Amino acid sequence: MRLQLLSDLHLETESFVPTPAPRAELLILAGDIDSSWAALELFRDWPVPVLFVAGNHEFDEREITQAGPALRARCAALGIRMLECESLVLADTASHRIRFVATTRWCDFDLFGAAQRERAMRAASYFMKIMRATRHGAPLDAEAVRKEALVCGAWLHAELQRPRGDWDKTVVVTHFAPSFRSADPRYGNQPGTASFCNADDELIPRADLWLHGHLHCQHDYVVGATRVVCNSRGHERKGEADGHRPHLVLEI
Repeated sequence: MRLQLLSDLHLETESFVPTPAPRAELLILAGDIDSSWAALELFRDWPVPVLFVAGNHEFDEREITQAGPALRARCAALGIRMLECESLVLADTASHRIRFVATTRWCDFDLFGAAQRERAMRAASYFMKIMRATRHGAPLDAEAVRKEALVCGAWLHAELQRPRGDWDKTVVVTHFAPSFRSADPRYGNQPGTASFCNADDELIPRADLWLHGHLHCQHDYVVGATRVVCNSRGHERKGEADGHRPHLVLEI
């Protein structure tokens, strides 16, 4: 199956028009497409199916317990398939069956180990202020994000532990990154990086391909036999879009 991958378009502020990649059979949107949700309209009537995993900024200034169902309804109205803590098996034109395992996979702040968790969570306060979201009416702070992360992390771990079923290959799609190897080289080994990457390294070999966003840089590396790819666009004014490949197609 040939997959087009886009993420971190930030169309609430960026001027960019996504277009279908030639030969792609499926479009993957790995989050932070538009915090206003308005630009999701661009993917209505896309020539191939569209799978969407929400990014953190899809929840900006919203109550996340209500935003999830509302965003799913918005996507359904546009013909976009939103996945959150769900897996889906699709067949390509050659009848290969691909399992897509998808979740936002919020950060649990354990990237540098439990001993550094408190420091990482203090650093996260800056990002939480930018989002201005709530959870059960209270500000979405680092502790609340960690609670969300533990839920989707447990689901992801369990799903990837399942014995092989009626699928040939597994593609994991998360917004947050699964490894420090995806850290932005501009910041690297800093507490704030734990707001972007999780230490899910042991899970990576259980997939054939792992796609993510969130980091405003591009990555393409291999862990064992598993390819990990990030094709974030980011903010053009910061030069983050320079390496973005709008028509990147990955074959699985």
